[in-house]
Amino acid sequence: MIAGRYRLLDLVGRGGMGRVWRAHDEMLHRDVAVKEVVPPSWLADHERAELRSRTLREARAAARLNHPTVVRLYDVVPVEGSPWIVMEYVPSRTLQDVLDTEGPLAPPEAARVGLALLDALHAAHTAGVLHRDVKPQNVLVAHDGRVMLTDFGLATFDGGDGAMTRPGMVLGSPQYVAPERAAEGVSTAAADLWSLGATLHTAVEGRSPYARSTAMATLSALAAGPPDPAPHAGPLAPVLAGLLRRDPRDRLDHETARRLLTGAATGVTGPSPDAADRAIAPDDRPDASTDPSDQDRTIPLPEPGRPADRAGPGVIHPPETPPRSGPTPLASRLPTTSP
Repeated sequence: MIAGRYRLLDLVGRGGMGRVWRAHDEMLHRDVAVKEVVPPSWLADHERAELRSRTLREARAAARLNHPTVVRLYDVVPVEGSPWIVMEYVPSRTLQDVLDTEGPLAPPEAARVGLALLDALHAAHTAGVLHRDVKPQNVLVAHDGRVMLTDFGLATFDGGDGAMTRPGMVLGSPQYVAPERAAEGVSTAAADLWSLGATLHTAVEGRSPYARSTAMATLSALAAGPPDPAPHAGPLAPVLAGLLRRDPRDRLDHETARRLLTGAATGVTGPSPDAADRAIAPDDRPDASTDPSDQDRTIPLPEPGRPADRAGPGVIHPPETPPRSGPTPLASRLPTTSP
């Protein structure tokens, strides 16, 4: 029991700097997720203090967001001098877990996942929050089919708390860090969108566009070379090409990415990306006047047992590549009822 209220039940996740527990809120009689920060033993005292500050920053960032595709934050409680974050409990697997156990997604399914994540990022960017660590491990695929973005542990406010980094330090997962962040430590909405592109590349290819044997090799490739090809992207190819552009000024913005993802998900395509792209400047943000309630947040996944087409009519095809067997539809990999 922590804070006299939250009874820890079982461990549901573990990372390099913490653990996530399923717990029961004895006051409101509901299950919650509780994030316990566990600093590595080799950290110096000032680095432990920095980690505690990052935990509070995650809480402040997430508390500013109220969106169906963002895991909600309920409370922050101190335990022996360290903050624990109490969040919405979502029975789920991470996207990385799905890929590891079931293999890559079909492009239309990956596009639907991308639309949910784009909604989450649009809500965050409109609120002035940057995520800074979009990757498959931070994407939840709920048992009821919802797709949600979690873990704002590296998040920052535009014009607020800056990232606590030192020269030569890159926070985040190297395979999903935008080139400008790796080179200069610059965090922008465009950098989050690059990470979205890298996540979708992983979803259809089973590996990130800069997957190498070591973090240093990944950063070297990121600094000098183009992303790895995505031969199985199908209708998702224009989205990946647009989001993974090296220059953030040339990268797809939210609106264009949404149009292309919708086309990839439904098989209905619009104008070519080159004709319709609007570049996003590093300091641009979505229009805060956009009403999220006007947008359909439902992510329609294929019915269990129904095969997912890799390419529908009118879909833009990448150069011809050797065929591979289609992956099992995402919906059929998940339980048909929530626990």
